[in-house]
Amino acid sequence: MKIKEIISVLEEMAPLAYAEDFDNVGLLVGNQDWEGTGVLVCHDALESVIDEAIAKKCNLVVCFHPILFSGLKKITGKNYVERAVIKAIKNDIAIYAVHTALDNHQEGVNKIFANALGLTKTKILIPKPNFIRKLVTYTIPENADKLRNALFDSGAGNIGNYENCSFNSKGIGTYMGNEHSNPEIGERFEFMETEEIKIEVTFEKHLENKILNALFKNHVYEEVAYEIYDLQNKNQNIGLGMIGELPVQMDEKDFLQFVKDKMQANGIRHSAFLGKPIKKVAVLGGSGSFAIKNVIQAGADIFLTADLKYHQFYEAENQLILADIGHFESERYTKNYIVDFLRKKILNFAIVLSEENTNPVKYL
Repeated sequence: MKIKEIISVLEEMAPLAYAEDFDNVGLLVGNQDWEGTGVLVCHDALESVIDEAIAKKCNLVVCFHPILFSGLKKITGKNYVERAVIKAIKNDIAIYAVHTALDNHQEGVNKIFANALGLTKTKILIPKPNFIRKLVTYTIPENADKLRNALFDSGAGNIGNYENCSFNSKGIGTYMGNEHSNPEIGERFEFMETEEIKIEVTFEKHLENKILNALFKNHVYEEVAYEIYDLQNKNQNIGLGMIGELPVQMDEKDFLQFVKDKMQANGIRHSAFLGKPIKKVAVLGGSGSFAIKNVIQAGADIFLTADLKYHQFYEAENQLILADIGHFESERYTKNYIVDFLRKKILNFAIVLSEENTNPVKYL
């Protein structure tokens, strides 16, 4: 199996189009045309993890955090990033990162976090904006079913829990071909009035090329009339963070102890207790301070995240509890999810969970 075949499965799990603009995801080191010998899944692709990959005969390391985040102008081995990259290159090991592509997936990092705590009625906390587009096209009634189904098969028409969604209306189209035309209906220089079906479907923007290929391949007209619009609608199934409910409300202190145990956190920093039970819980794996206002607006009783600064705890404003459980801890089970996903999709191939603990934060 070539590495590019494994990558196609990884992109099924975490489409790169879901990643934030600032991020560096996908294949960071190596050649996708290499023949794969095994996959090692880790949290951070440090030098010790590359050593582990060598020992376990895995030439693809799939990491959550990208080891290459900002550009490198020199690779001399002077820091942990350069040393890991040099060792990977010398040993023909590819490195692939998922990061915010999996953060934004509805079954990704924050769903994993929520599931670990047993949250129910979960939904995306901050839906991703500027991600939905609409295609409008026109065709004759005899072509409408074939064309519409081809658009559905290419990924158009998915709205939340529904698929094959479209709006269709009848109208009259007009045209007249010039000397270079070859009209499907009518003759050159003949003014035509034809009954047409207007088909409207929405799609995720990264599917545009695929959608247009299906449109052109399955349309009967020589010149296909179509329009594409950017929509202001937010995609409710893609985005950062998640909010849900506990099956049974808990005392504040008891809940934080529960979180500490479930997420194997060595310590939790939190804002003042409010003397109210915990029922509605917001989570955001990794650095989540930017989402505090969203969490308050969502009416959560507590927000579990990481990397909160001193002054950010004041932003609780006695409306909820802010709790920093640790960056690594909040994403702890992500690599397990990746391994499970790959093992279900790729049979009879070595998918290995890294044994390296790459958490750089230690506690007394």
